[in-house]
Amino acid sequence: MNAPMLHNVPSRMMSGPWRVVVVGAGGTGSAVLPSLARLHHAMLELGHPGGIECTVYDDDRVSPTNVGRQGFYPNDVGEYKAALIVNRINMLMGTDWEARTSRVNSGSNLHAADLVIGCVDTRAARRAILQSLTYGRGYYLDCGNDTDSGQVILGQAPAVGPERLPHVGDLFPELVDPRGDATDETPSCSMADALRKQSLVINQAIAVQAFNLLWTMFRTGRVPFSGVFVNLSTGRTSPIPLDPSAWARFGYEVPKRVEKKAPRSRKAPAGV
Repeated sequence: MNAPMLHNVPSRMMSGPWRVVVVGAGGTGSAVLPSLARLHHAMLELGHPGGIECTVYDDDRVSPTNVGRQGFYPNDVGEYKAALIVNRINMLMGTDWEARTSRVNSGSNLHAADLVIGCVDTRAARRAILQSLTYGRGYYLDCGNDTDSGQVILGQAPAVGPERLPHVGDLFPELVDPRGDATDETPSCSMADALRKQSLVINQAIAVQAFNLLWTMFRTGRVPFSGVFVNLSTGRTSPIPLDPSAWARFGYEVPKRVEKKAPRSRKAPAGV
């Protein structure tokens, strides 16, 4: 039986700014970003050199149905979500974060990020993020939800090596299969009846779990667990341990190391 793992946060994240990209500034994203600003401030107060440098991607504008359920107000209607939240945080917290009013696609270059946080509501968007991170060395924190349940999964791209943390697509391939979007009955962040069909609390609940995971990583220098399931209907929160046997229950097997054999020494020819 495999033993639980210890996973240390890379030294570059403890000795320099965290380069963070947040994809999606809607339901969960608008809840994650203020928490990320609080984490940035706390890191600086505790002596971290740089805190968080953040870039936010979202090409959507605030609609009337977003008000109240997401982090927006009536006067925000019509404005770009990413620009609105980033400008607000920069003014209140003195940060210099960036907003990009565009989508992330498979051609986007996110490889330099230490951490990408996905707050998207489609499988196609989640797949595009993972494709843009094929050669990345940072973490991918997926924040996804259904009507009243969801998951926070911390993983890494294959380029990191065999001892990497499996990402959401490794553990749950169906969540990165765009074919599922056509039959998905979960309301998107722009549906007029979203408030009647989706819990008003679920986005905040997911954001809290993501915030706690990142705070723990900073305070301890280690990843405490590889994910969390949240179910509001039962009131349960269940962590996914850093344990290959736990990952195996979802169908993911840790790649075995290929040991390199030392080259055989050749005998010198006679007479040499």
